[in-house]
Amino acid sequence: MTVITDWTAEKSREFTCKNLEFAHNLHERPLFSDEGLIELLDRYPRDNLGVFTMGENPAAWHTWRRGSPGDLTGAELLDSARRGRIWLNLRAANRYLPEYARLCDEVFAEKETNCPGLTTLKRDLGVLISSANAQVFYHLDVPLVSLWQIRGAKRVWVYPVADPFVPAAALERIVLRETAEQFDFDPAWDSAADVYDLAPGRMVTWMQNAPHRIENGSMLNVSLSMEFMTPAALLRANVVYANGLLRRSLGARPKIQSRLTPALLAKLALARGAKLIGANRSEPGLLPETFRLDPVDPGALRRA
Repeated sequence: MTVITDWTAEKSREFTCKNLEFAHNLHERPLFSDEGLIELLDRYPRDNLGVFTMGENPAAWHTWRRGSPGDLTGAELLDSARRGRIWLNLRAANRYLPEYARLCDEVFAEKETNCPGLTTLKRDLGVLISSANAQVFYHLDVPLVSLWQIRGAKRVWVYPVADPFVPAAALERIVLRETAEQFDFDPAWDSAADVYDLAPGRMVTWMQNAPHRIENGSMLNVSLSMEFMTPAALLRANVVYANGLLRRSLGARPKIQSRLTPALLAKLALARGAKLIGANRSEPGLLPETFRLDPVDPGALRRA
């Protein structure tokens, strides 16, 4: 069965290189009915379930808070998302549930079939179940990403991979895992963004490391976030990693190369060597749990 329904020769050529929007039919599958989502929430490893809430100001990313799902059942978790202001993140569902592993394989096999020469690595299919009007603050991802809308509606802003939207030093800190993916945002930058209004059956994918933010419509939202790497994306990530080391150790102001040059090869060797000896063991601290979902009042938050 075809998943993406509007492949074109142009989209096949530009996939991973430009911001693109597609039509798909995943929202028609029973996997994403209420019953399917409840089963997913009951079976997904509870210790890996991300539960978050946030403020309303898109520039106030420090209001992003982590909580605990407690012992709520899948039905209670879905009801909490429907009634409250939370964001449930089920990362790498393909690692834990065979039906999501099959879906992940199906989607990426289709991408590779339709994009000659494309090789996808480090595949991660996550499920996002989020409340009406919830948001994800301005941030970027190290891998490539595609965001698939299944239920509800959301608006996505995707910003250029350039100053001032993503300073080189900020990107390096994220790749070196010295800081989380969120960082300061100026609402004036919206004028430079590509804006996508996603409804069920729409998908958007963007350039590697493109900053983006998301706002839900006034209803429950369900989306899939599929992260992946390609050989070129891995090369870029390692060059950025080496650039970060050079900036810290030598005070250099290195640039990102994509062409095979002696400088690029030296940076790849530096990145590999540093990782092998554990020269950079930075890890952003996990947000503390500051609330628990209320088992009596769905959507309400209790202090942890």
